[in-house]
Amino acid sequence: MRKKIVAGNWKCNTTVSEGVALAKQVSDLVVSKGAKDVVVVLGTPFTHLTSVAAIIDKSRVSVAAQNCAAEPKGAFTGEVSVSMIQSTGATFIIIGHSERRDYYHETSEILNKKVALTLAQGLTPIYCCGEALAIREAGTENAFVQNQLEETIFNLSAEDFGKIVIAYEPIWAIGTGRTASSQQAQDMLAFIRGLIAKKYNQSIADNCSILYGGSCSPANANELFGQPDIDGGLIGGASLKADDFLAIINAY
Repeated sequence: MRKKIVAGNWKCNTTVSEGVALAKQVSDLVVSKGAKDVVVVLGTPFTHLTSVAAIIDKSRVSVAAQNCAAEPKGAFTGEVSVSMIQSTGATFIIIGHSERRDYYHETSEILNKKVALTLAQGLTPIYCCGEALAIREAGTENAFVQNQLEETIFNLSAEDFGKIVIAYEPIWAIGTGRTASSQQAQDMLAFIRGLIAKKYNQSIADNCSILYGGSCSPANANELFGQPDIDGGLIGGASLKADDFLAIINAY
């Protein structure tokens, strides 16, 4: 049975002290008021990981890095390796986020290395995919997302594929003033699940958690999470407010 997951992506926000305070507030709220069948993940900046991992209730909340190096170690100034991330207490890594692909030109080759290193270290990749506005308007979004998957995580063995989480990001609905409907989100996630069934088998597809990552908020979370193929969300701005994040967690 696939897991319900609500993961916050703090992006480049909060100082360490601000982040620790936010994480403590979220953790306390999740313990006291949060839905017990939802996996809660906090995707913090690298600088926060150790401090946040030390103050959360690990039985209810996990920590994710927002990125990782594509090499295990070495002379790569400014990079943070998967083993370094693991040493902080983090258990998830967000890989292939649209901002990493767009701003930092991360290719499928780079993402394959990051996924492999993450799995080899025993951490869980949250693998992101999704299309830009021009692709959506051209009506080629399915082919585009399929190609993203075929160039990366569809190279994994069935055993390794069963260890990942997928997050679909409609880039055209993030910070553009446009909004993806719950049906548009459902249609894409159902398409992705169908691709997984064809590539691997129906059991693996049925057990893969696929998240929606496009402007999810307390106002629309209930409708989104009510769709049969949406297993939770990768939450941006709303994850920076503890009460809003809790409301999304409890939208089930």
